[in-house]
Amino acid sequence: MAAAKKADLGPLVGAVDQGTSSTRFLVFNSKTAELLSHHQVEIKQEFPKEGWVEEDPKKILQSVYECIEKTCEKLGQLNIDISNIKAIGVSNQRETTVIWDKLTGEPLYNAVVWLDLRTQSTVETLSKRIPGNNNFVKSKTGLPLSTYFSAVKLRWLLDNVGSIQKAVEEERALFGTIDSWLIWSLTGGINGGVHCTDVTNASRTMLFNIHSLEWDKELCEFFGIPMEILPNVRSSSEIYGLVKAGALEGVPISGCLGDQSAALVGQMCFQDGQAKNTYGTGSFLLCNTGHKCVFSEHGLLTTVAYKLGKDKPVYYALEGSVAIAGAVVRWLRDNLGIIRNSEEIEKLAKEVGTSYGCYFVPAFSGLYAPYWEPSARGIICGLTQFTNKCHIAFAALEAVCFQTREILDAMNRDCGIPLSHLQVDGGMTNNSILMQLQADILCIPVVKPSMPETTALGAAMAAGAAEGVGVWSLDPEDLSAVTMERFEPQINAEESENRYSTWKKAVMKSMGWVSTQVPESGDRSIFCSLPLGYFIVGSMVMLIGARYISGVP
Repeated sequence: MAAAKKADLGPLVGAVDQGTSSTRFLVFNSKTAELLSHHQVEIKQEFPKEGWVEEDPKKILQSVYECIEKTCEKLGQLNIDISNIKAIGVSNQRETTVIWDKLTGEPLYNAVVWLDLRTQSTVETLSKRIPGNNNFVKSKTGLPLSTYFSAVKLRWLLDNVGSIQKAVEEERALFGTIDSWLIWSLTGGINGGVHCTDVTNASRTMLFNIHSLEWDKELCEFFGIPMEILPNVRSSSEIYGLVKAGALEGVPISGCLGDQSAALVGQMCFQDGQAKNTYGTGSFLLCNTGHKCVFSEHGLLTTVAYKLGKDKPVYYALEGSVAIAGAVVRWLRDNLGIIRNSEEIEKLAKEVGTSYGCYFVPAFSGLYAPYWEPSARGIICGLTQFTNKCHIAFAALEAVCFQTREILDAMNRDCGIPLSHLQVDGGMTNNSILMQLQADILCIPVVKPSMPETTALGAAMAAGAAEGVGVWSLDPEDLSAVTMERFEPQINAEESENRYSTWKKAVMKSMGWVSTQVPESGDRSIFCSLPLGYFIVGSMVMLIGARYISGVP
């Protein structure tokens, strides 16, 4: 019997989407932007001490290889020839910091994740060295001094890990965010791997001058970072190197974008003033500000949006960053056990349709934009004997929406022109209750693409459009039309404002719970003396025991 003929779909482009919670590899048709196949592997986070968040770089790399191999197998089952994959793009969790040995290829420590809080004392020590009338760090990087960004994580590693200190002294150490680690490894590792990053990821390290688009000597000296360990900075769309092993050996890696920039590209926000919000582990609202850096007066970040080619202009964005969005659902699943899987939260929330006056501020890693308040911790308030796990599930979803409202308000004040609708993407957008809540709380329509994988799509677009690949046109007239689903506000503005103002009261209650020094162990959770634990507060909120919350008598 003759073998079935392989489907000829024209050139295809793959995308590695390496996020905080999972790794995926997706393959798109470059002419139609259709998603043909993908595979996903969940990533285990480690919490060795309170406030510390780590991941194993080797397991991250292994997950990438596994996703590529499994996706290629699935394409084979669909009779799609993988030799048509002409390029690969990389999208990644930003800021997460890796240091490895260039001679052995071994990581010298776990990846310190962007959510990690261990560097708070480092931040406070460094902040005292910045003149009040000359915040050169923010003016050069667009970023506030915070535990969020790579430079302070790198400083902590240099100060506290002997093997890293030794490797730096012996000129064996390489630093990178996750994109650098993956590209170096995929393009050969110790056998000629390419040590590079792109402008979007570099702009999140706090060592990169977003005006000159170069590593900044003054910033490196301020943080005490040796410049020789830093990767070469490239555009977001060019051939960096070829894959050296596995099913896609010989395919060029030609696109690289931090995940939020990738989503901006995937949502086709190429015009000044276009914005999108991505709901992943955190929530991130980016607004394209064109070729100019716009500095926020309301707690937002100024960052590089993309640079789609060596000789192409750089675009900038204003960004509002929320640390905990999808992570709150994972916390309800893994820490409290009130849901078995992420999809179950929608069912619980739908059962009650209200939080019944319960408000949840998931400040597990402090508060990011617009507050930048590291002393905040998680709080659930407004509890009564009537409150059950369904109300808490609803309050968790509302929390994601309220945080987005705070960011949107700040962005509207900075930009001066309120958004008429919000474009959304990310895994949480599959939750219809969440999307309707978001429209109700923002009082504007929420619009989501029928294909929600815009982060991976953006990385694929950058890779396919690269010089020397040229299989994906980014000309507006060539871009495929996207089918959208629209959620209109269904409550009146007065009710929305009342709920939002109560949320803001809860946010104020969450602040000031921790001192500068994070203890190495021990539980800060406390039950206040009001009836029924009216406030339940702490870095890991304890709600009269998981048995009660789960409805177990």
